[in-house]
Amino acid sequence: MAGPLFSVVVPATTANLGPGYDSIGLALSLYMTVEVSESEEWKVCYIGDEYASLPRDESNLIVQTIIKVAAQYGKVISPHALRIVSDIPLGKGLGSSATAIAAGIEIADKLLGLSMSPNEKVRFGSQFEGHSDNVAAAILGGAVITYYVDNELYYLQLPNPAIGAVLLVPPHALKTTESRRLLPNELSHAVAVAGSAASSLLSAALAIGDWKLAGQMMERDRFHEPYRKELLPEFDRVREVCQQLGAYGMTISGAGPSIFVAVEKGKEQEMAAELEKKFPFYGALAVSTAPKGTFVQ
Repeated sequence: MAGPLFSVVVPATTANLGPGYDSIGLALSLYMTVEVSESEEWKVCYIGDEYASLPRDESNLIVQTIIKVAAQYGKVISPHALRIVSDIPLGKGLGSSATAIAAGIEIADKLLGLSMSPNEKVRFGSQFEGHSDNVAAAILGGAVITYYVDNELYYLQLPNPAIGAVLLVPPHALKTTESRRLLPNELSHAVAVAGSAASSLLSAALAIGDWKLAGQMMERDRFHEPYRKELLPEFDRVREVCQQLGAYGMTISGAGPSIFVAVEKGKEQEMAAELEKKFPFYGALAVSTAPKGTFVQ
């Protein structure tokens, strides 16, 4: 039996970082690997129980992305078999759908010899997902600040953020659509100004590597945290303890229900142990940033 043609590796992501709602993403050192092999029909095989509920045929998100990329370039792609190993928690606010889209784009690019530019990959991924923060970080790596409005795309990549991180992951998953339903349709002008100011200063702090200031701005969100934090047990208490332990900042990871804690590089293991001891409801994962985005091996 022939071995795989190639493998695609995609990092997890955390999005928003507080007030950077739908615009700031950060790649993290948890990975999904997709082995691509020849096959007479589309077959998707997930290794492990985490992704057991996902489709294993042509309706799978990775396969759908591959087919749509091919169609966009006026090509027809033959079926393949995908074998997937992932340590990214599913439905926990860590970009599992964005990683699937990023993987599909990379697989289509490789199989069809499209030679897509990074900008083309990010644009297609943003169109497919509807926003750009997660998918841009998954494709490019590092921290990415994006603007994607009315199909107009701009982004800036910060390739190697010098921090460690802890992810507090609850046992239950949460659909992004459910989390988005908690958000108001409108914000007052004053609230929007405060959120925009925090987002602007967060972006500037990220750009110069001032994570102390970035962490302070992460905790001044007005766009989604006040409406979603009720879904995360002991949220305010977790923030209080993180501040006591010297974390840079703490916020909801993506749409939740996980929590992202930015810490000094090298202290993530110690912080994870302390937080898991104090908040046993959550599993604590010590991670680093992923300077490299999606790649073929």
